[in-house]
Amino acid sequence: MAGIRREGRPAVIGDVARLAGVSPQTVSRVLNERPNVREKTRKRVLEAIRQLDYRPNLMARGLVRQQAHTIGVISFDSVLFGPASTLLGIGRAARAAGYGVTIATPESFDRGSIVDAMADLASHTVAGVITVFPSQVAATSALLSLPAGLPAVAVEAAPDDSVPTVRIDQVEGVRMAVEHLLRLGHPTVWHISGPRERMDAQARIEAWRATLEQAGHSAPQVVPGDWSAESGYQAGLELAERQGVTAVFAANDHMALGLLRAFHERGIRVPEDVSVVGFDDIPEAGYLIPPLTTVRPDHEEVGRRSVEMLLRLIDGRDGEAVPCVVPTLVRRASTAPAQR
Repeated sequence: MAGIRREGRPAVIGDVARLAGVSPQTVSRVLNERPNVREKTRKRVLEAIRQLDYRPNLMARGLVRQQAHTIGVISFDSVLFGPASTLLGIGRAARAAGYGVTIATPESFDRGSIVDAMADLASHTVAGVITVFPSQVAATSALLSLPAGLPAVAVEAAPDDSVPTVRIDQVEGVRMAVEHLLRLGHPTVWHISGPRERMDAQARIEAWRATLEQAGHSAPQVVPGDWSAESGYQAGLELAERQGVTAVFAANDHMALGLLRAFHERGIRVPEDVSVVGFDDIPEAGYLIPPLTTVRPDHEEVGRRSVEMLLRLIDGRDGEAVPCVVPTLVRRASTAPAQR
């Protein structure tokens, strides 16, 4: 059974499904003694359960989901400020509604890890699930792994419009940042991006470029980052060698922090020589040198709205369109008029 179950943890539905060569939904149907499973398939699943010593909990034995008072959440990168703040908002809103929260975190973004985590989450007594993924592929893998009929809401990414989705208005947030710098007289704005495979990072790139073009300014080459302060520092060293850089928009505050360090080491003054804007408004942003101008997206509000939407679905009400959460621009000392 090498590769079927990782050592050190009990078997989950995903392990049973792989050993039996079926989907997690089929395993769930067998566990709940539903009739629409071929006898040959049912025997394979039961044999896999026996081999793996899988112990289904009360949900798998037929507990009615509407009686559950726990919300399941699957998330990745939960140490980053945005996802962590969203989880905080989910937890607070769930508690206020009388629900507990169970969180599953896949080991990586690959489909197998996501399916494993989702199957484990679905095997618990959860009334519904919220996915917190900025990757379209990851969110799709997670949502398609859910048992049929389990209510679900997505944060940022979903496979299609059939799943209610709560999002930050990335376009509006970036527009605020770029237009602020252009109004200060900067000829253009350079951009340090997040990872290209991330939907939020890609949305910020596209909004940055579109805002510059609509204002009649050319867009420089994107400087890639990975959300970390280290990548912002390396981007800062690269930008310090370029001529004509007077304004930089970093896709998150941690990269802006690294950028400030690199500029300081190269003798570039902020904001006298270069203005800098970040995104997220991390708690430390106001205490950097200089205090950082940044876009503040309300991640906790995203979490609250996702719980509100999920509870509607759990109660059997139709999901309503959820407006994007609009960020605000927090002006601090890291931006100033361009030097003539």
